[in-house]
Order: sequence, then structure tokens, then C-alpha cells
Amino acid sequence: MLNCVYEEEFLGFSYGFRPKRGQHDALDALAVGITDKKVNFIVDADVRSFFDEVSQSWLIRFVEHRIADPRIIRLIQKWLKAGVLEDGVVTVSEKGTGQGSVISPLLANVYLHYGFDLWAERWRRHEATGGMMIVRYADDIVVGFAHEVDARRFWDAMRQRFEEFALSLHPEKTRLIEFGRHAADRRGQRGLGKPDTFNFLGFTHICGRSRHGKFLLKRKSRRDRMRDKLKEIKEGMRQRMHQPIPEQGRWLAQVVRGYFAYHAVPTNSASIGAFRHHVVDLWRCSLSRRSQHGGITWQRIKQIADGWLPQPTILLPWPQQRFAVKHSR
Repeated sequence: MLNCVYEEEFLGFSYGFRPKRGQHDALDALAVGITDKKVNFIVDADVRSFFDEVSQSWLIRFVEHRIADPRIIRLIQKWLKAGVLEDGVVTVSEKGTGQGSVISPLLANVYLHYGFDLWAERWRRHEATGGMMIVRYADDIVVGFAHEVDARRFWDAMRQRFEEFALSLHPEKTRLIEFGRHAADRRGQRGLGKPDTFNFLGFTHICGRSRHGKFLLKRKSRRDRMRDKLKEIKEGMRQRMHQPIPEQGRWLAQVVRGYFAYHAVPTNSASIGAFRHHVVDLWRCSLSRRSQHGGITWQRIKQIADGWLPQPTILLPWPQQRFAVKHSR
């Protein structure tokens, strides 16, 4: 019921935990904004321990701004004070939304809607001297600017805004970088290196060039996330070491298909190809350990893998194509 109420209130650049909106919608909006708008600088903001630092008193005040039914307010207060069960011990905190609670994502959106979204939209309309683009997915925020002065002013104002509501920006993870269509040329004229990259929703965003020499926003899977996924697969293979090859193949096929379903975006062919290669290598090592007749050759494991694992193929459309369909205006 609260989702229906607040869906009419939330702004367009908010994508996290909303019906009919997902991570790829936020990625598409970011890519279209960087490619089509006058974006020369990016503020990559990281809210420190957001779900643990939310002020419950401010959160209730925000909810009461829209919801008048005292029974709903009491129910939300009970949710917040229910505590978290870890290792048989219940801990109750005076702050935070309790990650894992079914209502926690919605409450987090409500908090940032009043604490950031409405303020940022007002700042864009009345304070910015040039173009400005905002994309927020939960507590992951990326803001693009045409002018560096605007970016620095917004960064300072955003820090103060969050402090008013018991939040803070991570000093090491929040950055201002030169990024956009002309960033590489401008940095080259000043004798600087390539533009810095930034991470958003599992992808590293890079200023690149197309085959025709035009600006192309490249997105590659984050190396640390891929490494963690491969460690998870390695542990899964260790537990399934003595299963028949068909059972292992069916399990690995599900894992690889799930990874491709999210990461098989344009410009990410090399990363998904590398991921499949490492999965095949882990499978080869696992089968070699249980063999009494020596290791499995690469030729043999490739034959086995080709029978079970999908090939690395781009499955998702270009951001502009999908964005144009969902936002035809």
C-alpha cells in the first residue's frame, strides 16, 4: 500500500527498489545522460553506512509528512524497533532501518526522497549555471555537470545537506572526476592522462572511442566483483567435486547464464568472455583433482564445457535503444 502511495511522489531519477524499475534502467539513464547531455564532470557520491546510520526520528517525520494514519505509523515504528537477530542475539538500535526487513528498501527511498531528491532537484533548477544530470539507485548516487564550479558547489552543499539528516559522505569513496565526451581531448591538451573511471551498479564506466573515433561510453564488469563471484563458484565446485559431470554442468550453466543476464551488455564482451574462461578453468581443475589418470586436457574440458555452458554473447540492447522505448518522449 505504501508503495502505491509513494510511487506517485518519487522523482524520475530515483531507480532503486521501485516497481518496473531496475538496475539496468538506472544504467541506461546514466549512459544516455553522459552521452547525450553536456556532461564534463562527474560526482560519484558514496553515503557512508547509509542503512545503519538512518535517523529513525527523521524517518518517522518524513513518513508522517505523507501518511496520516496513526496505525501505519505505529506499525512502522514497531518494524524499526524489532531489532536484528544475529547468531541468536537480538540487537536493537536507535538508528538504521534494519537491513533484511521487507519494508527497509521503501523506508530508505522515503528518507533519501526528502533528504536528497527534492533538494537536489531544487538545486538543479535554481542553483546550477549549466547542465546537470542525476541518477540515484538506493544510496548509490552519480551526478553529472557541465561546469566544474557547479560540481564543487553541489558537492559542498550535498555534504552539508546530508549532515543535517545524520548522514555523511565517505571521504575516500566520494570523488569528483573529469568525465564525458570531451574529457579525453581536454586532458590531452593539458598533458594529462586518460580520464578516471568510476563504478556504478557493478560496472566500471570508461571514456572510450568507437571504431569511427567518436566518444563511446564503455562499461566493463568490475574486476573485484568478478573475482568474488569466481571464488564463490570455486567453493561451489569443491562441494560438488564428486558429482557426475551432467549435474555439475547443469549447475554451472545456471550460474553462467545468471551472470550473463546481468553483465552481457554492449562493450563488455571481453569481460564476459574472461569470466567464462575462468569458469571452465575451475571446472578443469576440479575434474583433474578427482581423476586417477592425470589431469584433464584443455581440449577435453572445452568439449565438455561447450556442451553445457552458454557462449559469451551480448544479450542486452544498447542503452539508447531501451531508454528510447521506455521514455519515448
